[in-house]
Amino acid sequence: MTDRPIASGDFLTLHYRLSGPDGAALVDTFTQQPATLTLGSGELSPALEACLIGLREGAHQAFELPPDASFGTPNPDLRQRVSRRLLDEHGDPDEVYAVGEVITFPTPAGGQHFAGRVAEVGEDWVLFDFNHPLAGVPLRFEVQVMGVLS
Repeated sequence: MTDRPIASGDFLTLHYRLSGPDGAALVDTFTQQPATLTLGSGELSPALEACLIGLREGAHQAFELPPDASFGTPNPDLRQRVSRRLLDEHGDPDEVYAVGEVITFPTPAGGQHFAGRVAEVGEDWVLFDFNHPLAGVPLRFEVQVMGVLS
């Protein structure tokens, strides 16, 4: 057991729970195997990582994160209206889009994908929201640090 505060670059074993404003768990490792990660590697959002800095092995704490802190404020520029013609050309012309559905798109260079949530469906267009689904949502982050290796 290490007694020094957690710092960026440390390898952590921990349980964590991320809950939305209704209290429902969005992610919960307390009922599974603990998570392992290297702090500062981007496996958690910067706001969640900042909560871990300075904690010590054995700590069990909860943090309330305001809507803009954890995954940022929704960016209106990341909402894009796409014509049904273009969607039909590059996908399945028989696809039925439903509000809330998540659609995966290939990147222009290929090889990778990104996801957009269907925000609205018009007669000849679909509005996709490419913001992180938790952008603008207040969250509760509970963590129990089980091990720290530097």
